[in-house]
Amino acid sequence: MKVLLIGSGGREHALAWKLAQSPKLTTLYAAPGNPGIAEEATIVSLDTEDNAAVVSFCKQEGIDFVVVGPEAPLVAGLADALRDAGIAVFGPSAAAAQLEGSKGFTKDICAKYGIPTGAYQRFTAAEPAKAYVREQGAPIVIKADGLAAGKGVTVAMTLDEALDAIDACFSGTFGAAGAEVVVEAFLDGEEASFFCLCDGVNALPLASAQDHKRVGDGDTGPNTGGMGAYSPAPVMTAEMTERTMKDIIEPTIRGMAESGHPFQGVLFAGLMITAKGPELIEYNVRFGDPECQVLMMRMRSDLLPILYAAATGGLDKLTAEWRPDAALTVVMASNGYPGSYEKNTPIDALPGEDAATKVFHAGTALKDGKLVATGGRVLNVTAMGATVSAAKDTAYAAVDRVRWENGFCRRDIGWQAVAREKS
Repeated sequence: MKVLLIGSGGREHALAWKLAQSPKLTTLYAAPGNPGIAEEATIVSLDTEDNAAVVSFCKQEGIDFVVVGPEAPLVAGLADALRDAGIAVFGPSAAAAQLEGSKGFTKDICAKYGIPTGAYQRFTAAEPAKAYVREQGAPIVIKADGLAAGKGVTVAMTLDEALDAIDACFSGTFGAAGAEVVVEAFLDGEEASFFCLCDGVNALPLASAQDHKRVGDGDTGPNTGGMGAYSPAPVMTAEMTERTMKDIIEPTIRGMAESGHPFQGVLFAGLMITAKGPELIEYNVRFGDPECQVLMMRMRSDLLPILYAAATGGLDKLTAEWRPDAALTVVMASNGYPGSYEKNTPIDALPGEDAATKVFHAGTALKDGKLVATGGRVLNVTAMGATVSAAKDTAYAAVDRVRWENGFCRRDIGWQAVAREKS
């Protein structure tokens, strides 16, 4: 099977690495790719924001299947363009991608189909939003409605913080994403990420993970795209997984089909495990980044036929097998991230890799034959272990072998699971 992978981050490197292991694969192309992805795939020069150009390339090269990594092309209708051209594609239609593209859309789906989530209101102007916040009090959550690269959410612990967040959205900090704001109730509990493949009718549960959004140790500082993750998340017990499928995933799939937007792709449910059980914080319509990295390390099954079934139907006939070991990834980011940072800083050495350790490239490039950091989140140092504690120790040992003067990382990834294992 000839496959084209769209994307250039750590998530896409993990997908490329896993797809490349499939006996069903004949050729793997990637665009725009990165130096890590280039070790697994043929990088092609292709404007991935130009849907017609992507379709044209696929026809020209006889591509059998397209795997779309990031959310922006999905929200922009790339999957629709490919399906219209008769090309199988992993990823939802633009209409179904609203589950990530519009937080208000998702909250409305939850309200209509009785999916447990925090109470909310939608606003298109600052003053009514502020009045609602004053009435509700803090803590409270302020969300830019649209895509904001993981940075449009403020969990405001004080009233002033909430009011400032509303101003930030409507003043253009998040561009068009902040033209509408969703204000929702603060949910108290432990967060978890849960992943499930869907073919429009059937759902295949994958695995759980836990992400670390804050930039600093002890979950301090501003939110980022994610500073590390581990899988599985101990809080997602068999009972919690069953409830998540029954109360959240399955009603969503039914609701999307009834709404005329059947969902095909991966549903990434950001959950809060509260005293009442699992409640939905938000949906994403692609694999998490960096959660994908730990999922791919743990997945024993061939990824390619599972993704193809999500795109073409028949997921009910497949299962996904997982290694019992834990996986943990540490994100190495450029100094200054998530604020401004210097680009093109040299990465002088990466650690050696083995069956238990893998470095996934995110914001990297080759300049004059040398590896440089071009993004905010740059490397995902990932390791396996019998426990989260063991995986953490192996991952940080590998981090300490990276020679990159402009990089930093959190030193406490996995702390909740590690504390559980020690108690």
